[in-house]
Amino acid sequence: MAVPSRTCGASRPAPVLTACPWPRRLDRRRRRRLDAAAPRPPASRPARSPGLLLASLMLLRTLLAAPGASAYSFPQQHTMQHWARRLEQEIDGVMRIFGGVQQLREIYKDNRNLFEVQENEPQKLVEKVAGDIESLLDRKVQALKRLADAAENFQKAHRWQDNIKEEDIMYYDAKADAELDDPEIEDMERGSKTSTLRLDFTEDPNFKNKVNYSYTAVQIPTDIYKGSTVILNELNWTEALENVFMENRRQDPTLLWQVFGSATGVTRYYPATPWRAPKKIDLYDVRRRPWYIQGASSPKDMVIIVDVSGSVSGLTLKLMKTSVCEMLDTLSDDDYVNVASFNEKAQPVSCFTHLVQANVRNKKVFKEAVQSMVAKGTTGYKAGFEYAFDQLQNSNITRANCNKMIMMFTDGGEDRVQDVFEKYNWPNRTVRVFTFSVGQHNYDVTPLQWMACTNKGYYFEIPSIGAIRINTQEYLDVLGRPMVLAGKEAKQVQWTNVYEDALGLGLVVTGTLPVFNLTQDGPGEKKNQLILGVMGIDVALNDIKRLTPNYTLGANGYVFAIDLNGYVLLHPNLRPQTTNFREPVTLDFLDAELEDENKEEIRRSMIDGNKGHKQIRTLVKSLDERYIDEVIRNYTWVPIRSTNYSLGLVLPPYGSFYLQANLSDQILQVKYFEFLLPSSFESEGHVFIAPREYCKDLNASDNNTEFLKNFIELMEKVTPDSKQCNNFLLHNLILDTGITQQLVERVWRDQDLNTYSLLAVFAATDGGITRVFPNKAAEDWTENPEPFNASFYRRSLDNHGFVFKPPHQDALLRPLELENDTVGVLVSTAVELSLGRRTLRPAVVGVKLDLEAWAEKFKVLASNRTHQDQPQKCGPSSHCEMDCEVNNEDLLCVLIDDGGFLVLSNQNHQWDQVGRFFSEVDANLMLALYNNSFYTRKESYDYQAACAPQTPGNLGAAPRGVFVPTIADFLNLAWWTSAAAWSLFQQLLYGLIYHSWFQADPAEAEGSPETRESSCVVKQTQYYFGSVNASYNAIIDCGNCSRLFHAQRLTNTNLLFVVAEKPLCSQCEAGRLLQKETHSDGPEQCELVQRPRYRRGPHICFDYNATEDTSDCGRGASFPPSLGVLVSLQLLLLLGLPPRPQPQVHSLAASRRL
Repeated sequence: MAVPSRTCGASRPAPVLTACPWPRRLDRRRRRRLDAAAPRPPASRPARSPGLLLASLMLLRTLLAAPGASAYSFPQQHTMQHWARRLEQEIDGVMRIFGGVQQLREIYKDNRNLFEVQENEPQKLVEKVAGDIESLLDRKVQALKRLADAAENFQKAHRWQDNIKEEDIMYYDAKADAELDDPEIEDMERGSKTSTLRLDFTEDPNFKNKVNYSYTAVQIPTDIYKGSTVILNELNWTEALENVFMENRRQDPTLLWQVFGSATGVTRYYPATPWRAPKKIDLYDVRRRPWYIQGASSPKDMVIIVDVSGSVSGLTLKLMKTSVCEMLDTLSDDDYVNVASFNEKAQPVSCFTHLVQANVRNKKVFKEAVQSMVAKGTTGYKAGFEYAFDQLQNSNITRANCNKMIMMFTDGGEDRVQDVFEKYNWPNRTVRVFTFSVGQHNYDVTPLQWMACTNKGYYFEIPSIGAIRINTQEYLDVLGRPMVLAGKEAKQVQWTNVYEDALGLGLVVTGTLPVFNLTQDGPGEKKNQLILGVMGIDVALNDIKRLTPNYTLGANGYVFAIDLNGYVLLHPNLRPQTTNFREPVTLDFLDAELEDENKEEIRRSMIDGNKGHKQIRTLVKSLDERYIDEVIRNYTWVPIRSTNYSLGLVLPPYGSFYLQANLSDQILQVKYFEFLLPSSFESEGHVFIAPREYCKDLNASDNNTEFLKNFIELMEKVTPDSKQCNNFLLHNLILDTGITQQLVERVWRDQDLNTYSLLAVFAATDGGITRVFPNKAAEDWTENPEPFNASFYRRSLDNHGFVFKPPHQDALLRPLELENDTVGVLVSTAVELSLGRRTLRPAVVGVKLDLEAWAEKFKVLASNRTHQDQPQKCGPSSHCEMDCEVNNEDLLCVLIDDGGFLVLSNQNHQWDQVGRFFSEVDANLMLALYNNSFYTRKESYDYQAACAPQTPGNLGAAPRGVFVPTIADFLNLAWWTSAAAWSLFQQLLYGLIYHSWFQADPAEAEGSPETRESSCVVKQTQYYFGSVNASYNAIIDCGNCSRLFHAQRLTNTNLLFVVAEKPLCSQCEAGRLLQKETHSDGPEQCELVQRPRYRRGPHICFDYNATEDTSDCGRGASFPPSLGVLVSLQLLLLLGLPPRPQPQVHSLAASRRL
């Protein structure tokens, strides 16, 4: 008996062939509620057997069919398996005839004398590259040591000048050109007598900038007065470094920026180049750069406690919030931190209950949490300090285990909490205490000074917003004391994380070396214990990459390197879309790749400095980030000696060997080269060449036609054996040009592509050739001309059989395009070559299917036709099975690829949806496939994405909130002499000069003028084939409606063949699986810190020295503002005349440096 094609429920009888009554249309609000209530599928779910439910439904539908009435039944399983075999045979036949896999193998073997098979020996390769990188960095280390020694000697020989004047110092002010364009700054400097040099610059491609090799340049932070005695003396003695910079470059011409960052804030760098001025105020301060912070002190365990008692006024609390955010910016990934607020009780400001790594994401959590602090209650120093000491004594967590410190921000108090210090810190005083008096007040600051001085710390005052930046970084001087006293033992070069160079060099790492003050205060006195600054030399990541093998490893082989934090120094997936000027680029190895247990073990071993080798089965994401492949990879790793880095090499099994062309016959070179000429394209097909660095003088171009033209013009002047060219790349390119031309000659030229509805055939090779036939097909070729960067090429190498690639989902197809035969589906497969016992995959071949023609062919192949021109007809008294051609109104037939994207459909209206994620086409059916384990979901986060800037709000890393007095305040005479008025006027005055303080976060101010997008995190979801391989029938049961479907994998392809009843009732609408990228905050940080990833801190720690003199611990004098001063300030504000900047008030430590 026939099974009716439609039913409105398995449990309710219905007349044969009676249409299902559609439910009442749901209003939009109710539909949203139903969608929201729909259960979300689990991450993976085991396949369910249809069992009794499916059998009962099939039996019921059979019983409901009326005798004698013609009816179509849902296809039986064996029928659909037959259709699947027909599809497999058709695909295999086309690829056998047009793909040319076997013929290309024969061509390679026929030309065996033109190439050699070379072996990639992982251990030797990785050790050689590690040695080359070590040699490169060692040359920079020697230059660093010469600079640091010279700087210490120059400063020691320098004689301090109290009466030094600006006109006595000649130097190139790197910001001078930018300041001349700023009328505000020009007015301020009009009375200045600074002697600034004017230099000429020439473009240098190594620096990506204009430079002058005869001079150094000086950058001084905006909030430091250039004419102060301290700064002028600093400029005086550092001028002698110019000759050392030049001598270093003479010995090593590959040196890039050489920089001395002074503890006074002065930066002197070589060669000279104008400063890259941002649109807003320039807040660059060398002492806040990642490389300076790392070089100036050992790792830190810091607890910040903030007084939020009721005495903290609104303006003072704002200053505290900003101060904490600025303090967090002085920490690096080697440091650990927690932030708490206190009044009668102490509590963490965020979800972090213990010290956490001071990485970018954790600091962001702190900065957001700090903004929610509210002042109330009474001051309880004891609660705050006890909480801080308990945090530092917790040994059950990962931490820096070096410098330990407490930073307290308060508006003042009387309690010295001596009992707390006696209990937790005395007599050893292993924890330093730094106290910060915030805001204008008349409180006695002696208790705060006492706390700092008796605990080896320092006391600071932050009366207004202008003092925040300088006073939240001065504590580094104190931490530098043990380093200085340790002498040569502490003179060890450290290498930084990856970060963005401030002068436009791109991504760099920096070698750092501290510079110490070797002077003594007098005969027989103790030696000075202050750090002069940090010396740094940059190494561009591109220079390190050049030491790694590129094209011999194949498309899916690569080299990577990580540091002690597990952050990548080198990795093909290290591609930040935007970089925050103030923060390092910290991409963990487990975020650069898809994380699994094997990779965790490899990462740990590398961090520990071990050698190793491991073959693993793992998941990799496709280059276009649409697919997931399960692959085998071989990992080999070794440490890079004398550094904190470890180097790894990854090779697929087929990457153990590669071809090296041996074209010694110049006549053959010329013959093959002629097939690169555009004049040969009409008969031999269009050739795209990979835009590689074949020769030094080859002009690069993003347009492949132009690049090919440049290449041909250069080859007319030089030979492939020229010393200025990469002979390996050139010979392989020319060989592959000839190899692919022979494929045209033997296979493609004599075939009629239209017979099999093909738009094009193509071949791509490791040598960098992509040949597309016929020539006119190149007009619609959108794949990357670099095969190693083409998703189809890399996926074909990793997968056996034929890989289908539909057009990208974002490229919405129009009917006009289908009519013009411009839209196609790529089908590709790797060419595996066996030469003796050596196996490799040097090429990928494929075809481009005409989408519309193959959609029609798909209907025929999945039909019950017994003859090509005669579709099956069902008589009035017969019962027939439905097929994808005759019954396309009732039966949905589709081919979906392994990523869940639609490839072909028997529904004409779905042709323009080819390439879309199938859940966007049929959410109900895609969910069923997922729930029945045909697909598995993989979620990951991209930490390098770029997002459009958000509308500025009141919250940020460093908000510029200003206290606004009320009308009553203005009318109250007492208010005009209050601390609040004094502080407000200071802020307003500072704002007139540096107006951006009242605007955005300084990160934005410091960013590149061209930056319009910000770094963000996006969540990515990919699907890949699950564990089900067999033919499978199932039922979608939802409410009153049910729906049969059959799914089967097509062998030797990445396709799933699905046949299903078309949806009848809206109740079958289900929650839609998402595949698109979505903006995200990333994994929950509060949960991640409970299971931190393995890391190791630097091998050295200098946090104690018995000879340290702690008597210099800060002096402050809080004073009430005078009425005269306030009136003067008010007049200046009314007149709108910004005063000339006064000499920067430096701490006592800063004055004694020189």
